[in-house]
Amino acid sequence: MTDAPGSGDALHDERLDLEVVASEKVFEGRVWDVRSDTVRYGDGEIVRQYVDHPGAAAIVAIDDDGRVVLIQQYRHPIHLREWEIPAGLLDVAGEPPVDSARRELAEEVDLVAHRWQPLLTMHTSPGGSSEVLHIFLARDLVAASGAFEREDEEADIRVERVPLADVVTGILEGRLRNGILIAGVLAAAEVLRREAAPER
Repeated sequence: MTDAPGSGDALHDERLDLEVVASEKVFEGRVWDVRSDTVRYGDGEIVRQYVDHPGAAAIVAIDDDGRVVLIQQYRHPIHLREWEIPAGLLDVAGEPPVDSARRELAEEVDLVAHRWQPLLTMHTSPGGSSEVLHIFLARDLVAASGAFEREDEEADIRVERVPLADVVTGILEGRLRNGILIAGVLAAAEVLRREAAPER
């Protein structure tokens, strides 16, 4: 008996390139824009507005004591100082995501990592945004050579190192709700579990 399409190891997202009849930028923002596309779908057309996003990179940085480097900063749409992992936009033309991640780790928490590993590539909100997010696991951390100047919400970033198990507990208890943190930390915990006890 063979596996049905889309089951087990064969499960994957499928690309579908539909004809875009019209596309216009309806809002130009400081960080990202909003587009409105008219697309042929089935026997008709649909109109969809979405955030046209440059993409981003995020980092689960874990030190030699098994602690995750977290940052807390103000996020205006949800009116919270939210715990997150370091992250930033892919806003340097031609820069590979891992290089963006290296830059963000230094800029946000003044750290350099000597060991990098891809964790996840994910669509953060595919119903309303084109954002593709690349999450990396960073280890062998050392202090960066200099501190960076930070502005706006980043000016009062709080940085903490928290045991990985405590972060996982915070996620499962609903105290930590940032989607990127949740995806990255749970993926990192699974990678570390598999490294400690390889599957046979």
